[in-house]
Amino acid sequence: MAKYVAFLRGINVGGNKMVKMDDLKRAFEALKFQKVKTLLASGNVLFETANGNDTGLGVKIAEKLKSVFGFEVGVLVRSIEELQRLANSKPFEKIKATPQTRLYTTFLSEKPKIALKIPFKPADKDFRILRASKDEVCIVLTLSPSTQTIDLMAFLDKHFGRQITTRNWNTIVKILKG
Repeated sequence: MAKYVAFLRGINVGGNKMVKMDDLKRAFEALKFQKVKTLLASGNVLFETANGNDTGLGVKIAEKLKSVFGFEVGVLVRSIEELQRLANSKPFEKIKATPQTRLYTTFLSEKPKIALKIPFKPADKDFRILRASKDEVCIVLTLSPSTQTIDLMAFLDKHFGRQITTRNWNTIVKILKG
């Protein structure tokens, strides 16, 4: 059995696309996935399956969620092995955390059309992109009067498209702990 995590985009945010985690778990179990577990209400679902590839799984899950909940949900699937490789690369190793520091990973559904010189820092915002690959973007955000999380999300949507989803690094660590 291969272990995966499905990252769902935009559920339970600002009172929109509300999904109860028990209902989400049942939807995944209806797809015959094993050991289904949700983590946080932001749409992280761990599961195991004997067959499938990341792309095929995402499409299958998105279709099921639309039929169950009545609205489209963006789904990006990563294997636990892929997440472990990301963690092993220690993308935030040299970052000094403060109470204002946020470490994020944005998962991409396709290779980005934008090429940034890494590390990238916009002149008017307090965030840095430390890494950008075909699969993910690793970002450090320092909360300030000029920059909040919403500013980063707007930048990411504009430059990497809307078929992405972002997670706090702490969430990735929790997922890997199982």
